[in-house]
Amino acid sequence: MPGTPHSDRDRREMLAALGIDAADALFADIPQSLRATAMPELPPPLTEMELRDEARRVSDLNRNLDDLVCFAGGGIYDRFIPAIVGSVASRPEFVTPYTPYQPEASQGTLEAIFEYQTMISELTALPVANASLYDGATAMGEAVLMAADATGRSRALMAGALAPAARQATRTYAEASGVQIAEVPWDDASGQTDLGALAEMLGDDVACVALQQPNYFGCLEEMAEASWLAHEAGALFIAMVEPISLGVLAPPGEYAADIAVGEGQPLGLPPGFGGPLLGMFACTEQHLRRMPGRVVGRSVDADGKVAYCLTLQTREQHIRRARATSNICTNEGLCALAASVYLAAMGPQGLREAALLGAERAHELQEAMADSGLQPRFGGAFLNEFALRLPGDAEATVRALCEDGWLVGPTLGRDYPELSDCVLVAATERRTREEIAGLAEALQRAARPED
Repeated sequence: MPGTPHSDRDRREMLAALGIDAADALFADIPQSLRATAMPELPPPLTEMELRDEARRVSDLNRNLDDLVCFAGGGIYDRFIPAIVGSVASRPEFVTPYTPYQPEASQGTLEAIFEYQTMISELTALPVANASLYDGATAMGEAVLMAADATGRSRALMAGALAPAARQATRTYAEASGVQIAEVPWDDASGQTDLGALAEMLGDDVACVALQQPNYFGCLEEMAEASWLAHEAGALFIAMVEPISLGVLAPPGEYAADIAVGEGQPLGLPPGFGGPLLGMFACTEQHLRRMPGRVVGRSVDADGKVAYCLTLQTREQHIRRARATSNICTNEGLCALAASVYLAAMGPQGLREAALLGAERAHELQEAMADSGLQPRFGGAFLNEFALRLPGDAEATVRALCEDGWLVGPTLGRDYPELSDCVLVAATERRTREEIAGLAEALQRAARPED
């Protein structure tokens, strides 16, 4: 093992202590197909000048949202970001710190996180919220484990129309924790979760029910009824929400959700090739001490002045260790700061206007598609995103549109083989009527190249 400071004897002693014969056993959970068997062939070294030229050449292979008109959906959206977000978030005192372990030196960071928590609590209508989760997908995994711990039950029901990344991350979390995951089917006509099937799947071993609003197909779910069904069976209800939609849709607290999670990227974070992201997490006060991540609290110091500190930390080396309810240990403070500035700049009315304008543009887009002979795959009500059925190969159509300057997708076939002819399209407040008309024409050309 080149590069390690351990001798052969050191390694033998460590393997013996672990009860294994070889280090390969440590990687048994990683599929063989994903393991590198040899070092890749690397190019020869470059001078600094050559390296800059090569980096520029590789960068030019990418196309960004300055080159493409974005109608892409699937959880990451191209929304307007007020200039003040970048101005505040790029200040050195916010960019450079990591974890605010020392409150006396981290008051600004702690106050920003406290304000973020307060805004997420108001947005979700739940009493407590935290910071420090990676993204919406892992927040869902944490929520399911938290529900299993709170109820002492070992089975979780997740909507099949919930974001694939969240379902996959949750299965990874659950596999190591002994929690069984079952998926609730969606109705083929409406695209909504089949609540009749949910009722039949519920039992006294179910820890939680998780639905997404709007769901991955863009359809609006019957969240209040699903929450009632879960609680009747003694299970917790988890709502995965899109934050901008809460400007017009009922917040999780209003339909008695026990836990709310979501992807915070629309709150002032650019798409950025899918990252960095921000996991939102809020819950009822009953489950506060089981909540993963960190909770910043506001108090007063010895002089009676306002002071902020890390009130609760589910997993830190210096306090919880083996008693931790979660191993989450990141900060994500800069992303939370950007979300706080965005929410403060937009305010409740601005958030509502952004949600309504996106919905208006999406319905105009759906009508333009219908005029072009293209119909939504599902009949359920939607807000700002819907699944569009294409007559040709969906992947080929998306590639053709990209070459033509339009970004749509993702295609649904990658996660739902039965929907291989469908693609997600979304509209936000950034899209114009002229762009909608342009996409309709481009889609008609791309979907029917023989014409």
